Amino acid sequence: MKKILALVLAMLMLTLTACAVAEEVKVMTHEEYVAAELESEVTIEAYVQAKQSWWADKATIYLQAEDGAYFLYELPISEEDYAKLVPGTKVRVTGYKSAWSGEVEIIDATFEILEAEPWIAEATDVTELLPTEELIAHQNELVAVKGVTVEAYDESGAAFAYKNAENKTDDLYFKVSKDGQTYEVCVEFYLCGQDTDVYKAVEALNVGDVIDLEGFLYWYNGANLQATALTKAE
Repeated sequence: MKKILALVLAMLMLTLTACAVAEEVKVMTHEEYVAAELESEVTIEAYVQAKQSWWADKATIYLQAEDGAYFLYELPISEEDYAKLVPGTKVRVTGYKSAWSGEVEIIDATFEILEAEPWIAEATDVTELLPTEELIAHQNELVAVKGVTVEAYDESGAAFAYKNAENKTDDLYFKVSKDGQTYEVCVEFYLCGQDTDVYKAVEALNVGDVIDLEGFLYWYNGANLQATALTKAE
């Protein structure tokens, strides 16, 4: 009888412990994440949308769910696990909310892959929001910007600039304008390298070209689209 009672008590304790752990893990909505204080611990669930190259057991990843997007900066991860995070994979992430030059991100994080149907976001057209304060609400989302005009990047008059012109192993930069406002755009090399269509499309740009863009709405002292697709506007 004592053995049975001890077994029942042990099972009860395990159940209570499991419930306590479950209660401790509070997954935030995107609204709750936005409202959270900087440097506070956050837990979110979202889907991998794109990832930068794995390097030194770290990776930087764009995540998105139906209610908003996240930027996961330098997630500690093995190369084997990095390969598992294909676009559409759902993950739970716990880390700390941080910010750098306006870009809100999750750092010092851990992750867990969750069982779920793959989900990829469709680009949200933010063209009309470009000059408004509402644009920042779409930070880190996959967005579309349509009918923008390529401007000279600098005093040289070139339509774009290499961060590393010698061997093209770094970012590309260019500027576009809409309704008198000019915006910075980047092709992040570790996201879209020199062999990608968007990198080659930027190399073929001319000042005055009218283009449509898709990419992730990164924020560096203001909107700084990280382009993933570029087409000439019709």
